[in-house]
Amino acid sequence: MRQSTSTEGSVRAMDGALGPIPAVCLHDHLDGALRPATIVELAREINHELPETDSVALGRWFEDSANSGSLERYLTTFEHTTAVMQTAEALARVAEEYVLDCAADGLIHTEVRWAPEQHLAGGLTLDQAVDAVQDGLARGVAEVKASGGHISAVQILCAMRHLDKSGEIAQLVVDRVRAASGTTSLGDVPGEPAPGSVVAFDLAGPEKGFPASDHQEALDLLAENLVPVTLHAGEADGPESIRDALVSGRALRIGHGVRLLEDDLEATGPLSRWVRDRRIALEVCPCSNLQTGAISHWGESIKDHPITQLYRSGFTVTLSPDNRLMSATSVSHEMSLLLSEAGWSNQDLADIQLNAARAAFVPRAYQDWLAERIEEASS
Repeated sequence: MRQSTSTEGSVRAMDGALGPIPAVCLHDHLDGALRPATIVELAREINHELPETDSVALGRWFEDSANSGSLERYLTTFEHTTAVMQTAEALARVAEEYVLDCAADGLIHTEVRWAPEQHLAGGLTLDQAVDAVQDGLARGVAEVKASGGHISAVQILCAMRHLDKSGEIAQLVVDRVRAASGTTSLGDVPGEPAPGSVVAFDLAGPEKGFPASDHQEALDLLAENLVPVTLHAGEADGPESIRDALVSGRALRIGHGVRLLEDDLEATGPLSRWVRDRRIALEVCPCSNLQTGAISHWGESIKDHPITQLYRSGFTVTLSPDNRLMSATSVSHEMSLLLSEAGWSNQDLADIQLNAARAAFVPRAYQDWLAERIEEASS
């Protein structure tokens, strides 16, 4: 993972051939994006034992541990990151550094997700935890802008699908979105969201055996209040999980969704047609998908990854890192792999960035502004 605090960056291919293209990230976990050096420092403060105390070695440990081929094993690496994110100060620091790293990678908008219920062991309330992340994101945005750059950063709050707090988290999201509605944009651009504001809800954690429909009451509350929902589906479970996310959750985006065509290789079935024709955005994370075995049906390389078939078949594909630390990746790295290993073109990469801009959970005016920046840079 890049350990940069620079606020200047551009998305580039392996040799820089792609040139600077502003990027939009829709699927990024805060507790999967820490700098190894920060983990070491925070762990020392609370006497948390790590598998490695050297930051370089720790970074390698996270990547090696995540390369298991199992989502369940992959998720165990988060025990160490969440352990050091239990105070307001730690949450704010991690959030601020996250924005700086995103800006260094060329992002102009990012939607970072995390599960507040996993950060209460130090005595924080849900609201205090969300406030801390909002403060950190806002500090990062301010620092980027002070140096002459531009980035916007908002929160997506997750409930853990194997636990029982989805109703509480859904109400928290509704309250936060409602409080922000009607407020004048605080940014430099029409429609730009307030830094660190909460914009949507997600269900995260083990997918198989824990369908979205288990959280129907929470999902109904969100729908009744017209709050956007993106749900993890089609990663550790098959197409029926995606159907459940759409039917039970009224999801506007699908987290991963890479198993959509598992039983429908020609993309002609009703589920495929619905996702494609309704332009349901797929938040695809290739490196992570390889690590967790989500694409084992197709193969074990970026070249085999179904993102290419999905894109060529007309689905609204977007590209994200999922967990920068565990996958030792970034948006620019994911793009460079598609360019060098899967036969993508520069225009293909620009197209999926436009998809992400149009699918972002921000006002239409700001979506348009993001799209214009991407079009200007890629023309």
